[in-house]
Amino acid sequence: MESILVTQATKSLKKRLVLDNVNLELEQGGIYGFFGPNGSGKTMLFRAICGLIYLDAGSVSVFGEKIENKRFPKDLGLVIESVGFWNEFTGFENLKFLAAIKQKIGDKEITQVLKRVGLDPKDSRSYKKYSLGMKQRLAIAQAIMERPNLLVLDEPTNALDEDGIQAVHQIIREENDRGCTILIASHNKADLDLLCQRKFKMAEGQLSEAQMEKELHLKEVVKGAAL
Repeated sequence: MESILVTQATKSLKKRLVLDNVNLELEQGGIYGFFGPNGSGKTMLFRAICGLIYLDAGSVSVFGEKIENKRFPKDLGLVIESVGFWNEFTGFENLKFLAAIKQKIGDKEITQVLKRVGLDPKDSRSYKKYSLGMKQRLAIAQAIMERPNLLVLDEPTNALDEDGIQAVHQIIREENDRGCTILIASHNKADLDLLCQRKFKMAEGQLSEAQMEKELHLKEVVKGAAL
């Protein structure tokens, strides 16, 4: 089943073309990676898919529903730029406030997801006292806590140590195993090769599919065997 369809997506900001006739078709249930330098358009593409910006031209459909006029995809989990947590409340309290919007989960599930990302549900520190790594773990927690069908992660391992990176990789695999479609933007192409079935490069607002390193390695092996 088709998960995401982007057709001729075009967007300009301050007379600069940030999405240049982007076309993308992704099947449901995959893990897809996006890389490119800062300002290349990765985040803007994610914002378009999530219904966070208006396109100048083109269209986006998610799970068969057209995303327009800031209509958000259903069952979306999102980590993109800064997450708007409340500084004066604990991590648990922040997630509880967010969970109250849809009322799909309760205290038990919030406790479980905090432990899953490596945070203590009983930590009494306010969010403003969190380290950058703890803030990133809480951002991952809010994205996955309601078991979304689509998970969009912009630099999900930012500010994490090696243990944190491995934990996020494991969470991504587990979410995908239950059927979640996952989009990841990262500067670390090696991470994308470990996790993703397909990988895309953004450059000056244009999108192109890139070969996976494992495919390139296989071609080199076959070429070497033929010599």
